[in-house]
Amino acid sequence: MSGLQALAHDKVWFDKSKYDEAERRFFEVQSGVPQETDASAILQDIAKARQTVQQSLAGSQNANKSEDQSELISRLKNLEQDNKNLHKVVDDLRAMLSKLESRMTLLEKTQSRPPKPAPAPQTAPASNPKVAVKEEEEEEDDDVDLFASDEEDEEAERIKAQRVQEYTARKATKPALIAKSSILLDVKPWDDETDMAKLEECVRSVQMDGLLWGASKLVPVGYGIKKLQISCVVEDDKVGTDILEEEITKFEDYVQSVDVAAFNKI
Repeated sequence: MSGLQALAHDKVWFDKSKYDEAERRFFEVQSGVPQETDASAILQDIAKARQTVQQSLAGSQNANKSEDQSELISRLKNLEQDNKNLHKVVDDLRAMLSKLESRMTLLEKTQSRPPKPAPAPQTAPASNPKVAVKEEEEEEDDDVDLFASDEEDEEAERIKAQRVQEYTARKATKPALIAKSSILLDVKPWDDETDMAKLEECVRSVQMDGLLWGASKLVPVGYGIKKLQISCVVEDDKVGTDILEEEITKFEDYVQSVDVAAFNKI
């Protein structure tokens, strides 16, 4: 209980006017001013008032002391709990450190051991070169037919010539591979007033050997202008991109420029 709470329960402060009056009379008596009441009664009232104030102040001090003691006790309990937690953490760290030390010791032992030597490959017994050369010479001598006739050589030449002739005939009848490419062109008009249908008609009117036109679409460019994006398949030996651009740009009334958007081999 604080000092203010203790004073709130004491009536001495509510009767302060009485005590002030008694103190005033006391000083008047000391100064020689005649009083209607007895001075001893006033002194007794003042003594009682002082005693009451001292008792209230002592009670407030005791209350403050009890509060301080309870706060100290709670702090001590918290410190003890923290100390226990710290001891537990330290014990865990020590256990982990001991495990790590044991593992490091084991690793050092395994690394310090010398590796086992690999087994030597089994080598085959060396053969005698003189014996091998002699055996080869004997086999060559066996293959030579001293009684062979020229008729066998003629038959072999005839068969060889026949096979060459058959291979040449098969190669001549095989169709040659034609290299082709797929091209995507961007044809740009002069302005937004250009007739795009007429422009596409002019582009498709370009016809030549090895050229095949495909699908087309209009792609917005900006400010209301659209470009014609058209695909075609060409034979590389017959048609090139330069020829296409030259032929399409001949339509100067509709075509401003021609760009190759994509080029892929087929």
